Amino acid sequence: MATGWCGLGFYDPRWGEVCWSSRRLGVELGRSAVYQESNTETRVEVKESVRGQDIFIIQTIPRDVNTAVMELLVMAYALKTSCAKNIIGVIPYFPYSKQCKMRKRGSIVCKLLASMLAKAGLTHIITMDLHQKEIQGFFNFPIDNLRASPFLIQYIQEEIPDYRNAVIVAKSPAAAKRAQSYAERLRLGLAVMHGEAQHSESDMADGRHSPPLSRTTAGHTGLELPLMMPKEKPPISVVGDVGGRIAIIVDDIIDDVEDFVAAAESLKERGAYKIYIMATHGLLSAEAPRLIEESAIDEVVVTNTVPHEVQKLQCPKIKTVDVSLILAEAIRRIHNGESMSYLFRNITVDD
Repeated sequence: MATGWCGLGFYDPRWGEVCWSSRRLGVELGRSAVYQESNTETRVEVKESVRGQDIFIIQTIPRDVNTAVMELLVMAYALKTSCAKNIIGVIPYFPYSKQCKMRKRGSIVCKLLASMLAKAGLTHIITMDLHQKEIQGFFNFPIDNLRASPFLIQYIQEEIPDYRNAVIVAKSPAAAKRAQSYAERLRLGLAVMHGEAQHSESDMADGRHSPPLSRTTAGHTGLELPLMMPKEKPPISVVGDVGGRIAIIVDDIIDDVEDFVAAAESLKERGAYKIYIMATHGLLSAEAPRLIEESAIDEVVVTNTVPHEVQKLQCPKIKTVDVSLILAEAIRRIHNGESMSYLFRNITVDD
């Protein structure tokens, strides 16, 4: 099934043309068929024996997230019922990672997805820069959360002229730890922006009358609890000097770019003469390429964890950094039973 490796197979349900890791290892993709029936049901057929073998499913996440997730689940289950020894999911961008916290009347969808992947038969996951590192606790099997920062830092050093005159910027206080990590490794200054838009919540549906008034016990009006003061959106401010400097905003995901565009305009007003955005996962949904092209942003640098060839054609400001090397090395080490600690050297808890 695989050339040069005994007991190793690669399956990419949807994006065979971007299976960079298998090409780096000199291994052919396993033979399979994944397609949708006329009623849009997903069907998977494994075209060769996988009994007793280590199988790596490489699944990038395209625009249709739910279809990609379903393909991954069905593929894993097909390999499980075909008696594969180990089924490892290589998922560079883990979907639904932003839905990892409980919100009002919501659900932790990321935990649900972790349970579904385990039930489908996955025994290990390789991913990169989870939105929150605590997501690893949702899984009851090993998960390796690789980092893209060494590749992005290398890009800064090699591709940004006069990067020594740059300052690393956190778009919000929540991103300050990530920005601090970049700043310390590059020996650069740090700036933190404050005043981003807050998520508005309706006070009329906050549960103060739950259960409904019509069901309350007669004569009982409920308890008067201290009222939490509502958040007010402060004007955008920047803690740190960016005047006459190159501003490099770092984050893990760039999807809807309105906040990044607003941050770039604010940095320009404060004297920054070039604006770079560095992110691991370039989802770049909806009108993101057009907004970037028309904004004060000079360059957006993302990795190839998510396919974005179409967006690059729409906006020449978008650049790509290849991270297939570390994914391929992780696959090789897991298959050979070697230690993974080498891939995490000099990585701290806050990185």
